[in-house]
Amino acid sequence: MPDYLKTLPILLFLATATFAFAKSAACSVAQTSADYSRRRNLWLTVTVVVFLANSFWIYIVVVGAILLIATRKEPNKLALFFVLLFAVPPIPAEIGGLGIVNFLFVIDYLRLIALTVLLPAFLYLRKQKDTEPFGSNLADKLLAGYLLLQLGLILEVSTLTNAVRVGVFYPFLGIFLPYYVASRSMRTLSDFRGALTAFVLAALILSVVGLFEFVRHWLLYHPLENTLGINWKLSRYLARGDELRATASTGQPIPLGFAIAVAMGFYVYLKKSVADTRKWNFGMALLVGGLISSLSRGPWVGAAVMLLLFLVTNPRPMRRLIRVLLTGALVAPGILLSPAGDKVLSYLPWIGTVETSTIDFRAQLLEYSINVILRNPFFGAPDYINDVELQDLATGTGFIDIVNSYVGIGMAQGLVGLSLFLGVFLAVLLGVFKSMRRMPDKDSESYLLGQALFAVLVGILVTIGTVSSISIIPVVYWAVAGLGVAYVRMSKSREVLVTDNDHPRIGAGAARPQFQGAGRLDTA
Repeated sequence: MPDYLKTLPILLFLATATFAFAKSAACSVAQTSADYSRRRNLWLTVTVVVFLANSFWIYIVVVGAILLIATRKEPNKLALFFVLLFAVPPIPAEIGGLGIVNFLFVIDYLRLIALTVLLPAFLYLRKQKDTEPFGSNLADKLLAGYLLLQLGLILEVSTLTNAVRVGVFYPFLGIFLPYYVASRSMRTLSDFRGALTAFVLAALILSVVGLFEFVRHWLLYHPLENTLGINWKLSRYLARGDELRATASTGQPIPLGFAIAVAMGFYVYLKKSVADTRKWNFGMALLVGGLISSLSRGPWVGAAVMLLLFLVTNPRPMRRLIRVLLTGALVAPGILLSPAGDKVLSYLPWIGTVETSTIDFRAQLLEYSINVILRNPFFGAPDYINDVELQDLATGTGFIDIVNSYVGIGMAQGLVGLSLFLGVFLAVLLGVFKSMRRMPDKDSESYLLGQALFAVLVGILVTIGTVSSISIIPVVYWAVAGLGVAYVRMSKSREVLVTDNDHPRIGAGAARPQFQGAGRLDTA
């Protein structure tokens, strides 16, 4: 039996079990049973198609058609995008140029769902009179500057055809659409709950698959390369110490850990909306297990930063911090004194002994890249990878892994590009923080959402300082930046009428309208 026919039933079983586990909680938070079932069935259908197509192009056409039809019925298109985001690995292939050009563009699953889910949402939103025009806030302007700079730098060294492809089309799909749809479609707390619940649900499936791969030493999506006839460079069996590093559908361990870390930040926000505490705790345990299965220390650090910031921005931070410290003080000795204690310590960042060379490599990369940036400080150099100094970091095959998103941007686009890139996130962070401070009720759901977005954004900025922006990573962080913009806009509404139905809880009483004053956007 072919390998893909062995792994498909396992994936379907793991995903179906996860959907069944999460259904009651997810439907109680923000979505109807019909919406949930439709998204579940779509996820399963897409997975079956990609495994049984036996052709990359049949899979692309069939899945594209299915998604276009499904998008029409979807009330929260960002939620649909999030729940499907990790369903299929982003295996790429070139679409031929019909003899006119070498090729039109490279298509993969991420670009496919951008075209079929996000693009229709963008076209709809831009026609709505109440949609804020792009460029109306500081983050928009900085993002526009960043995209225009990229295009200008590419035009200097490339053909017009390639510049349109690399400088316009790819950024439009991978940067602008996730940011725009997230920033303009999220208008109520119910919208946010629906989208973040969908992201967490997708990450729960990633976690369950990652745990299976970690325990069984078997990458379930790996056979797709042969099935689709594509050599995907990202998909490889990688070990750390004696353990296989799980990848699930993301192609590499680091993107897997990154996605799950972001989901953990969102999951904390959803806690108040989930009445079943035991189910919520089990879900968090699954996410933690999935994060561990990646054996990726950068996302571990990012997740820790998110948790710490979530605690610090709490209205009563000391009480929460003390509770967490006491819990850690009780649990840590048991783990460290167990037979696995030494192994756990060996994998930890900075104090561990397994593959410490990766930490040394990152330090060297930062040192060398600073010198490269200083030689072209303003707009970088398109051929920076050929710099003599960087060749000391090349592997035996000549490959140089730029495991730091900031230095990659700085070397390619200079300090101007890096400043615009960082400026987008700093502008969003400042807006979220100011919105939180203005809220009179620090125990409200709106404030809790601000905590989660602020913590996740900072955690992302920390994490991408240790990883390159590959696979699903940039799509996720641009979408989260868009969520931050939407939160700031929502928090500026001076008068909002909300009912208990907009914040459903199990056992809640009859809905009653409540008037919210300036900055107050949630239910009591």
